[in-house]
Amino acid sequence: MAADKSFYLTTPIYYVNDAPHIGHAYTTVAGDVLTRWHRQRGESVWFLTGTDEHGQKVLNTAQSNNTKPQDWCDRLVDSAWKPVWQDLNIANDDFIRTTEKRHTIRVQNFLQGLKDAGHIYAGKFEGPYCIGCEEFKLPGDLDKGMCKIHSKPVEMLSEDNWFFKLSAFVGPLLEHYKSNPGACEPASARNEVISFLEGEVRDLSISRSTFDWGIPVPWDTKQVIYVWFDALLNYATAVGLGDEPDSEGGKKFAKTWPADVHLVGKDILRFHAIIWPAMLMAAGVAVPKKVFAHGWLLVGGEKMSKSKLTGIAPSDITKDFGVDAFRYYFLKAIPFGSDGSFSWEDMAARYTSELANDFGNLASRLIAMIEKYCDNKIPQVAKDNELAQSLTQTVKTADDAICALDFQGGINAIMDFCKQVNGYVTIKQPWVVAKDAANKAQLDEILYNTAESLRALAVLLHPVMPEVTEKLWQSLGASSLGAIGDQQISKVSNWGQLPAGSVVTKTEVLFPRLEEVK
Repeated sequence: MAADKSFYLTTPIYYVNDAPHIGHAYTTVAGDVLTRWHRQRGESVWFLTGTDEHGQKVLNTAQSNNTKPQDWCDRLVDSAWKPVWQDLNIANDDFIRTTEKRHTIRVQNFLQGLKDAGHIYAGKFEGPYCIGCEEFKLPGDLDKGMCKIHSKPVEMLSEDNWFFKLSAFVGPLLEHYKSNPGACEPASARNEVISFLEGEVRDLSISRSTFDWGIPVPWDTKQVIYVWFDALLNYATAVGLGDEPDSEGGKKFAKTWPADVHLVGKDILRFHAIIWPAMLMAAGVAVPKKVFAHGWLLVGGEKMSKSKLTGIAPSDITKDFGVDAFRYYFLKAIPFGSDGSFSWEDMAARYTSELANDFGNLASRLIAMIEKYCDNKIPQVAKDNELAQSLTQTVKTADDAICALDFQGGINAIMDFCKQVNGYVTIKQPWVVAKDAANKAQLDEILYNTAESLRALAVLLHPVMPEVTEKLWQSLGASSLGAIGDQQISKVSNWGQLPAGSVVTKTEVLFPRLEEVK
């Protein structure tokens, strides 16, 4: 990556027809972990999330609540979306709303540019439309007249609209994905996109004339811009798309664009991997480096959904398990890119086994022993070669995996090292060694190696569990090394960083025993 280019990651922008559920949180936590990891690699990072506030679905929801759509959006964003991201420790750099002036003006300018360049024409649209997806459907997308995603009937629309010449970009898009396989991942997603492109690709209706909740088409203000054409542009409008190069927005755009990763759910893959890059190609703007489509969270075998009453609020889980365990569980238990089932029982088992027993208990035992045997002070620096070598490999494996969005593989590597440290303590039996004062030097070595291992574990797990690792960092007396979030991944395995004589402090239990779980 060029030194002056930020690592730029986006989540989808989420519809504000309801409050967020754990499916939304899954994507956003993944984005947060990845951007925190890149920050700890010493990179400049920009992390964008936000809300999609136009379209018929939002309008219908607002009307059913006897509220103006703008008032509905304002209330939901302030009372539901932003607070949930704050509660989940999401460290986004920006939050874009599609009703903001900075977005609407840039969208209109972009669209006008496409029209002036001959990529847009007037036409008539007739066909099935799913309001839940805000998408015109092809025959293969339907099952007995029902949307396959929402299991609801579609509407038949007939409108005079403006169309984007999407079909003209089939060739360039196929060439793009075949020569840059990493531009759409995982491989199953890329194959789906290529298969779609090799079929019948129709031009896209990009305006609606039957309602007015949207951004007006600049040359035809009786129509509003199709919600997806509006929404997809957020990734670029938020960082200054179309602004003069020497302006603040223009400089921001040069520093961030193209986006390094667009995280999306697999149900919105076509929009992001076909329509979106085609729009950019038409405008002569660089396409994103990677669109990554993760799988669905399933509850009872079905995709999590408010409309099917399978939506679980993040707070339903965090009140029992805590925020850090929530973040850990969804990225550790499910291979990113595959569908995964959530169950209370599995989460409780992993919480107790992996977090409370393997990680939390290791930390509390170590602090208690240093308190008892070393007068609350980290003993002299020592080095166990086997642990040190293993840590070096752990850092490499975790870094390679997480940068490739294999969160499960990265966290597994870190937790395997945690298990190894537990094994080291079990074999060395410091509580037995401590019984003979003549063994003090040996005891100090064991406790230092354990403490130094925990220092490394705290740093490596910080992007995943920022709150708990901060507590551990303070407990180890490691603050003299600087803030935990400033510790660089490439230097984690430099052994012997924890200073001798640092005062350890007993902290609250990192992962309290579960009293009862649903």
